Amino acid sequence: MPDQTITSVSREHRKFRPSAEFKAQANLGSEAAYKRLYAESVNSPEKFWDRQAKEQLVWRKPYKKVLKWKPPHAEWFLGGKLNVAENCLDRHLGTARENKAALIFEGEPGDVRTITYKQLHLHVCRLAHIFENMGITAGDRVAIYLPMIPEAVIAMLACARVGAVHTVIFGGFSAESIKDRINDCKAKLVITADGGWRRGKVIELKANVDKAVENTPTVQTVIVVKRCGNAVTMREGRDVWWKDAWDGAPNSHKAKAFDSEHPLFILYTSGSTGKPKGVLHTSAGYLLGAKLSAHYVFDLKETDRYFCSADIGWITGHSYVVYGMLSNGATVFIYEGAPNQPEPDRFWQMIDRHSLTILYTAPTAIRAFMRWGDNYVLRHRLDSLRLLGSVGEPINPEAWMWYHTLIGKKRCPIVDTWWQTETGSIMISPLPGVTATTPGSGTRPFFGVVPKVVDDKCVEVPRNSGGKLVITQPWPSMLRTLWGDDDRYQRQYFSEFPGRPEVYFTGDGARQDKDGYFWIVGRIDDVLNVSGHRIGTAEVESALVSHPSVAEAAAVGRPDELKGQSLCVFVTLKAGQIASEQLKEQLRNHVGKEIGSLAKPDTIRFAAGLPKTRSGKIMRRILKEIASGGEVKGDTTTLEDFSVVAALQAED
Repeated sequence: MPDQTITSVSREHRKFRPSAEFKAQANLGSEAAYKRLYAESVNSPEKFWDRQAKEQLVWRKPYKKVLKWKPPHAEWFLGGKLNVAENCLDRHLGTARENKAALIFEGEPGDVRTITYKQLHLHVCRLAHIFENMGITAGDRVAIYLPMIPEAVIAMLACARVGAVHTVIFGGFSAESIKDRINDCKAKLVITADGGWRRGKVIELKANVDKAVENTPTVQTVIVVKRCGNAVTMREGRDVWWKDAWDGAPNSHKAKAFDSEHPLFILYTSGSTGKPKGVLHTSAGYLLGAKLSAHYVFDLKETDRYFCSADIGWITGHSYVVYGMLSNGATVFIYEGAPNQPEPDRFWQMIDRHSLTILYTAPTAIRAFMRWGDNYVLRHRLDSLRLLGSVGEPINPEAWMWYHTLIGKKRCPIVDTWWQTETGSIMISPLPGVTATTPGSGTRPFFGVVPKVVDDKCVEVPRNSGGKLVITQPWPSMLRTLWGDDDRYQRQYFSEFPGRPEVYFTGDGARQDKDGYFWIVGRIDDVLNVSGHRIGTAEVESALVSHPSVAEAAAVGRPDELKGQSLCVFVTLKAGQIASEQLKEQLRNHVGKEIGSLAKPDTIRFAAGLPKTRSGKIMRRILKEIASGGEVKGDTTTLEDFSVVAALQAED
């Protein structure tokens, strides 16, 4: 039996301590305070979460019991009642926040809208009335398929206000994917737009919905926002313009109170094949996790203007554009389009133009900025920024250092966050003002989170050894089940270790270093078995990107009779670098030097671009299929640019 521990090979020793200036103003300003709160949160979790729930949330009816845990099912704050939209909006009315900007929106063409908390409340109340007049009641499902515009946030909050369960479908999905999601949750209402702007073109959203709802018997109504003015077909009796529905609706609406465990939303995560999984999050626990983590991880202040570049179709948008931010009374900046439209400095322009103070984006976006060149950054001040964040996958040290130096000007702390759609909120992250950061490490767990790195028998592995990342205690924002498929929920997340139904398996490989810091080495599915060594792809990619010629890299395995798997890497070069056989050899030797000869790639392929989703994730499944010479199968509808795949296949 080969050794099944994961060989973790990257080593990074640089440490960046919080500045005295940042520490002095931080929401949690000392290591001692973190240690005390963390110890309480894991040793006396019910006492800790009871206090947080009472301090952080607005309740209509107090709960009787903090937690009921019958693994793998958790119920939090039993018997309590609240309204999530009231916690995000009404609580700020009558305070100094009511006239504060809740949303600042910039469209790709350059149009700007600012909506205060008072105005956002009015919009949400109106839409809640419209929903009720259309017969939408508590528990009904509503599908939202919109661009990144304020109406998307308004629609989510209006659902929460009337107790409807929303499922936001990312605006890059095809008609087939929309149909599957609507049919799985049996949505009665769809909210869409005529189109959305992306790279100077109109993405025709309504046309996709029309195609999808030909085969969705539960859909009764489609509300359409006019965004781009492109021609659309409106079907009488089913389709309604948002503005027409809007015009007669009243401005006030009494939010109803719902049970703590009332379903808030379903968010589908698609596998490479098969039916999408509908992750179900409920009300009180989810909101508490999102609110508390946003407050501490982003060190939120009344004067902050926060920009998260994620679409609300993903969990990052749910937790850290909408619920976690608005419940804290933050000002959120949202942008509709592509980061390089019309030029690769669009983000830096917007940061300067709107005096944005916090930027939360993905490592793939950071590596794209690196590839486009430093000059696009250097022409902007970026002096309003005070905090940077990273989300979506492990960030390689090279990208971390570029982010720190070029964007943060060496003065902004970086919070490198690890979490998942399923966890609902941030699980592992530095706390700014508290944690000394190391490039590439998520550092330490957030309050109430008990992560461990274990072997195949669920025994903790020694420090600096790779293993499987698990969470061993329930936390308030955890998923409750998979919509309509509780068996799959139990199989997928709680059955990795027989006899241990309380252990949540994250699907990620990780290691913990001597300081107790966590390093995510990538999805277990992406771990390569090369000559008996199990190597995480994230570490190979990180080694490649540390070479001065490389902007981005993706490592995949392909079957090999001798080694089990051979290592194939796809490399995108920085502007001005030229692909050559000599450079391939340099890169192989560079990986050997950084990691060891066991990780030297067998094949290096230069690529003008890598296949990515519109959220910036590299679709390694597609690269695996290309590397193995197979046909590209499965759902490719979220691809940002189909021509990238065609170009890679043409080279075969």
